Amino acid sequence: MRLIFTLVLIASLFNSCGNQPPQFSAAIHNVNIIDLETGKILKDQSVFIAGDSIHSIVKSKDLLTSSAAQQIDASGKFLMIGLWDNHVHFRGGKELIEENKNILNLFIANGITTVRDAGGDLTTSVHEWQKQIADGSLAGPTIYTSGPKIDGHGATWAGSLEVSNDKEINTALDSLEQLNVDFVKIYDSKISGENYLKVITEAEKRGMITSGHMPYSVTVEETTNAGIDAIEHLYYVLKGCSAEEIAITEAVKNNEAGFWTSLDRVLKTYSYSVAQETFSKLKENNVYVVPTLHIGHTLSHLDETDHTTDPYLKYIGPGIQKTYAGRINSAKNASPEFVVMRKNLDSAFVKLAGVLAANDVNVLAGSDSGAFNSYTYPGISLHKELKALVNAGLTPLQALQTSTSNGSKFLQKQLPEIRSGATADLLVLNKNPLDNIENTQDIFMVIKSGKTFSSEDLENLLKTSTY
Repeated sequence: MRLIFTLVLIASLFNSCGNQPPQFSAAIHNVNIIDLETGKILKDQSVFIAGDSIHSIVKSKDLLTSSAAQQIDASGKFLMIGLWDNHVHFRGGKELIEENKNILNLFIANGITTVRDAGGDLTTSVHEWQKQIADGSLAGPTIYTSGPKIDGHGATWAGSLEVSNDKEINTALDSLEQLNVDFVKIYDSKISGENYLKVITEAEKRGMITSGHMPYSVTVEETTNAGIDAIEHLYYVLKGCSAEEIAITEAVKNNEAGFWTSLDRVLKTYSYSVAQETFSKLKENNVYVVPTLHIGHTLSHLDETDHTTDPYLKYIGPGIQKTYAGRINSAKNASPEFVVMRKNLDSAFVKLAGVLAANDVNVLAGSDSGAFNSYTYPGISLHKELKALVNAGLTPLQALQTSTSNGSKFLQKQLPEIRSGATADLLVLNKNPLDNIENTQDIFMVIKSGKTFSSEDLENLLKTSTY
């Protein structure tokens, strides 16, 4: 029966008869398929795409010919699912809408077919882009968004939903449900520890996915017990590794210390045994952690690095470039002691990311690119994040999983796969990324919802994004 099925399938892939149009929009031949769950490679395969999906996969040697509008010879190349950037931002107000929209090209040009927007003030525009990307009228990645962040009154970020009591928390969550957001993002600039935990608890009751920063006025254990699904950045997990976490938390509650003034103490009181307990809690509660190592390194070295000749700076609009000034000025005006502490923190984060992965804590690869995040360029920064994760101790396969399968699992979306019926969000590489993670940058072709972008097409996307 298996032989008969195979012959029927192969026959269906042959050239169409008469004047009938080809059955498939594209066929990729002689390609090596990377299974990102196992790391195994299926050699010399032909992948047939119909519409926005993968129709079928067969051994290339079994084909005499095939019916496809576009025949792609990918001999010696490697096919994997498209990358996910699990922490980006679209923001900066209505004046920067077009510059944010221009960023979408940079993701596709870098093989990123899905992004997780972790909060901003352009929700209406993001929803418009989602529709345009879905109908094919706009080139860009699938966008999963939190909509506006939740914070306390006087929040740092424009557009935040500000809460100070139970009623305001429920009103904010009502608003996010009406916006049909994919998850709830909580920020820590002004929100009290009590209200932070209440937001998580109430959101979880509604079946909403939660992620966020963590106020230093609560502990990691309190946060995980409340039901948080992801912790953004490593400042907060690192606090949970301190032998003095309780004392630090109380000092912040009593206004005897703040976030930044507590970090040196957090660094100096790291405890292996306490860290192991924290890792166990994170793992037991299925909490994801987003290290954002690349931006951490970039911001920690703003005082000594000249970014004016960065190749990607020309793709960033002048309005967004102006938003970089805040962090640049902070770096210039920082005390020598703070500069040293920040760099020590950067080194500690690299070690922590590796230890988290070694302890089987779920990790998500995210760049934190977007307005205000100086020189952390959309698209290319995810590749630098993947490299940073490998440098921290993850294997290339693990790093790729933090971008792809972990991204979908966290958001409870369909697992991205290369199989019949799966959405054709694919990346064709000239070299094997399992050998060297930097090979993710050696792109032969990107396929987004079945639409192919050749190397030339990708170059044109970058050209049209140049200011």
